[in-house]
Amino acid sequence: MTQPVAISFQHSDAEALASAQGRIALLAEPGVTLAPLARRLDKLTRGAISRAVASEAFGALKAGEGMDLGFPAGLAADAVQILRLPRKATPEQARKAGASVGKALSGQGTLVLAEAHPLAAEIAFGLAMRAYDFTPHKTAPAKPVGAVTLMVNAPEEVASAARAGAAVVEGVFFTRDLVNEPANVLTTDDFAARLAAMQELGLEVEILEEDDLRKLGMGALLGVGMGSESPSKVVVMQWKGGPREEAPFALVGKGVVFDTGGISIKPAAGMEDMTMDMGGAAVVAGVMRTLALRGAKANVVGLVGLVENMPDGRAQRPGDVVRSMKGDTIEVINTDAEGRLVLADVMWYAQERFKPKGMIDLATLTGAIIIALGHENTGVFSNDDALCDALLKAARAEGEGAWRMPMGDAYDAKLKSRIADMMNVGGRDGGAITAAQFLARFVKPEVPWCHLDIAGTALLKSDSTLAPKGATGWGVMALDRLIRDRFEAK
Repeated sequence: MTQPVAISFQHSDAEALASAQGRIALLAEPGVTLAPLARRLDKLTRGAISRAVASEAFGALKAGEGMDLGFPAGLAADAVQILRLPRKATPEQARKAGASVGKALSGQGTLVLAEAHPLAAEIAFGLAMRAYDFTPHKTAPAKPVGAVTLMVNAPEEVASAARAGAAVVEGVFFTRDLVNEPANVLTTDDFAARLAAMQELGLEVEILEEDDLRKLGMGALLGVGMGSESPSKVVVMQWKGGPREEAPFALVGKGVVFDTGGISIKPAAGMEDMTMDMGGAAVVAGVMRTLALRGAKANVVGLVGLVENMPDGRAQRPGDVVRSMKGDTIEVINTDAEGRLVLADVMWYAQERFKPKGMIDLATLTGAIIIALGHENTGVFSNDDALCDALLKAARAEGEGAWRMPMGDAYDAKLKSRIADMMNVGGRDGGAITAAQFLARFVKPEVPWCHLDIAGTALLKSDSTLAPKGATGWGVMALDRLIRDRFEAK
């Protein structure tokens, strides 16, 4: 797993500035007196810091953005990075400032002068989140990032405040690594093994193999993987941090390790991106890792369906009819609408076995959600206003875009089949909504449920504030916040 950069917290030390190697980052705001260490740095650079802060270029920056002074006179450092961040900044702005530092880490080390800023822990979080690089398949040595030191007035307090964030960062990195891995490496066997290894963190992990799934009647899930050499699996991860008698909250993830579309094969252009079609399962895994690392006081079960959708002589065909674990029959109109077949069986199994107090599923489910919302927001569908509102609130608090989408009987009617209980698709119009309507048929009426379509947010072609281009880890922060705020014993 990609390891987050190590960050140490130390008392402010004016004597260390002149000899600091690599980069130095400091916080400033036009018209506001510099903090003590920043004033010391300004003196060492003969007023270069104060002149930069008073410049039009610095004044044009938004909160969290920064500018560099290259090879500043009077210092051993290669550069001084000046970040615009007021004391009354929002957590999102503080994380953005940290990310500006994380993006430019130096191999000789980085010294961040956070001093008495009340959001120093959020600065550290943003720095760690952005300092990610997926390099295991590159032969060139990874770019060194060096040691990172935050100088603050109360290092023990800031380190304590940053501890929960460090667990989230590790969960996000675990998710990103899974989504970034090529499919010849991250097979269903390899994916399951990585999840089983989390038993050392205190999770209970169980792997259901194809024979187990057949006995359970998971015909919808098994049909998806019939054309692959990789065996289909369901992995169950339990975190028992709450009262023994309390029902768990369930997270369910789609884990299609590669999606060719099956017999309804996708166009060649862009198919390489379908290594990310297990993004929902990766987020579930990252959340479970975070909960274990921070010792969450809640009962949560994470279930992922791991399959590969390939075309061969045994592959599922358009027009086939499969029977789900619930007992409903499904006419497979399009084998490229496979994720909902996987989720249908895993969601039903989660409810039958664990009787959860609520359930959220995550999937890179439809291209239609990208047409509707682009890459800025995950599509949210729900049968329960309270759970949905809590999820949206958590996503807003963590700066992860999410938008509620409609559902209704008129959409549901589009799934009617002539020969089975339902079809697996309902046409191009409203495609993300009809996919959610399909999943809703496998949710028991008494179970509060949200469906998150992360097709547009799981992997990006350009950098975002907290991640380089590639896998984002969207959802780990929001779901961890939801569980912390709504389900943990206080």
